[in-house]
Amino acid sequence: MPKQDDYEKDDMKKFHVAMSTDNIDATVDDYSARIGASPDVHVKGEYALWRTDSLNISVRQDTQCKPGELRHLGWEDNTASRFSHDKDINGVVWERFSAQQQADEINEFWPGAQYSVKAE
Repeated sequence: MPKQDDYEKDDMKKFHVAMSTDNIDATVDDYSARIGASPDVHVKGEYALWRTDSLNISVRQDTQCKPGELRHLGWEDNTASRFSHDKDINGVVWERFSAQQQADEINEFWPGAQYSVKAE
């Protein structure tokens, strides 16, 4: 279990929320309107990711989860030396990763995405 000291305040760049859906394309339209931006990457029929100044939101069409169900939470933290995850007291998975580590994972799952992180 991580300790408070494991997460320095300056390290917490973007809060990450991962949700499930049963209609990714309709979700992309809805969330794009709510967020005010198109996703940074959209894999038709499967996945979308938005990265804002403070949030990292991913939505995945996942038959193992109910639509709207939380898949996991976490932090996009560019000081993370590796992708890591653990469970909190409530059984919620928390991930910690850099933007590049997330991009690598996306491209591993969906090679056609050819996703690269935009410079900030």
